[in-house]
Amino acid sequence: MDMLPIPQSGLPAGAVMPEHQLSIVIPMYNEADNVEPLIVRIHQAMENYSQPWEVVLVDDGSTDATPNEIRRLAAEYGAHVHAVELVRNFKQTAAMQAGLDAARGDVVATLDGDLQNDPFDIPRMVYRLLTEDLDLVAGWRKNRQEGFWMRRLPSRIANSLIARVTGVRLKDYGCSLKVFRGSVIRSVRLYGEMHRFIPAWLATVTTPRRIAQEVVTHHARIHGQSKYGISRTFRVVLDLVFMFFFMRYRTRPGHFFGGIGIVFGVLGSLILAYLFSLKVFFGQDIGTRPMLFTGFFLVIAGLQMVTSGVLAEMLSRVYLEANVSLAYVARPQPAPGEGDGWRWPSPPAQAKKAPRRK
Repeated sequence: MDMLPIPQSGLPAGAVMPEHQLSIVIPMYNEADNVEPLIVRIHQAMENYSQPWEVVLVDDGSTDATPNEIRRLAAEYGAHVHAVELVRNFKQTAAMQAGLDAARGDVVATLDGDLQNDPFDIPRMVYRLLTEDLDLVAGWRKNRQEGFWMRRLPSRIANSLIARVTGVRLKDYGCSLKVFRGSVIRSVRLYGEMHRFIPAWLATVTTPRRIAQEVVTHHARIHGQSKYGISRTFRVVLDLVFMFFFMRYRTRPGHFFGGIGIVFGVLGSLILAYLFSLKVFFGQDIGTRPMLFTGFFLVIAGLQMVTSGVLAEMLSRVYLEANVSLAYVARPQPAPGEGDGWRWPSPPAQAKKAPRRK
């Protein structure tokens, strides 16, 4: 890690960190060369941290030596480095959810395992989260160290589209470096590839006024290969359609399908009424007119949409009332003993503590 400079603390002079417990969650997939440098970097960043903290490393079914490296470093560094191993590759969203489920802190930070996010930004973001009474501080990679046409331009377009649809105005939805209030992030569940929409998910349980963004450092990738390509742009569009539906109609899907059904039904009925008047009052032949088939199609489609809305309402009640199953399967891990599993600050750092925020 000597190739990455050690920045100065971003905290204001004389700042006292409010009392809390911090969990750092890192999903990893085929990042064997990055595991040890990342752990070293985290410990450098948290060396003078004044509150207890832990690291949760989630192996998302890697096919290289990543799980072996995670186990080795967890044993070497101690109980505050926790390993979660998924039995196969469930993708980043499920791996992140597995890490959030294993995290015990009342403040949770997430970042990628590729060394492009810098752990030195975490204390500053945590301080802002707690002192400004926020629920999320999202990282903004203002100076991204990636190609323009294949990465930055599609990302800008996607960020603008997501912000317009969801109403949560952030400049960088794709940055994995985020700091959450634990009670808020645990109130939502992540599925599919929805990790990039976490700020929008949080907006369903909190107000966007409690969501802020912070400029963070972004490094060029040193080891390994990126897991993302231009193809993810199309997945973002599909996920955005689902996000729009879920945010606006999650508890009332009948209004969505029923509204479309009513429009189709009214248009079809008007067409059939027009053709009926031509047949009865003017004696015209309507049996071979395309409008007749169009009218019948719209009426039938309208009925199907209305009935789909009724079924969707019933399913939404089941979804909201039932216990939601997990989106991943992890290997069983021994639970830490009581009072164990935290990296406690040294006595000089521990002496300066602010009162716990209510």
